[in-house]
Amino acid sequence: MLALELARHEAAHLRYTHSTLFAQTIDTTWVQQLHERDDLAEKVDAFVSRFGRLQDHLGEKLIPRFAALLGESPKSMLDVLAYAEKMQWIDKAEDFIGARKLRNLLVHEYMSDAQLFMQALLAAGQAAEMLFGTVAKLEAQATALGLQINT
Repeated sequence: MLALELARHEAAHLRYTHSTLFAQTIDTTWVQQLHERDDLAEKVDAFVSRFGRLQDHLGEKLIPRFAALLGESPKSMLDVLAYAEKMQWIDKAEDFIGARKLRNLLVHEYMSDAQLFMQALLAAGQAAEMLFGTVAKLEAQATALGLQINT
């Protein structure tokens, strides 16, 4: 299943960026240095981009395709997430929606409020773990369905 393979690759890239970014101590001083440190700003940009890309892929492509495989056809993103929660692919639809809001906050509040940006970045770091878990649960579902997964 190509959509699952793509999600696995996106998750691997996000995991790399996540591990290198959050190995640092992120505080307001660190955030305030972003406009002077291109290396740090680039790492944040990569994380935000990869975080958003995996989130979009899961919510707009992978989860709906799995739902279709199981005979469901959710119409809206809320329906998709409610079905994913019912199937236990995600713990709570609200958490997935909250992660989407975090991404938007990280893009729009990039340098206007260091404290808010820091809090959003740290929360997104935790939300990335949820995305990794979702990919793992969908891999398990694919295996249970007997779908061939390229490794």
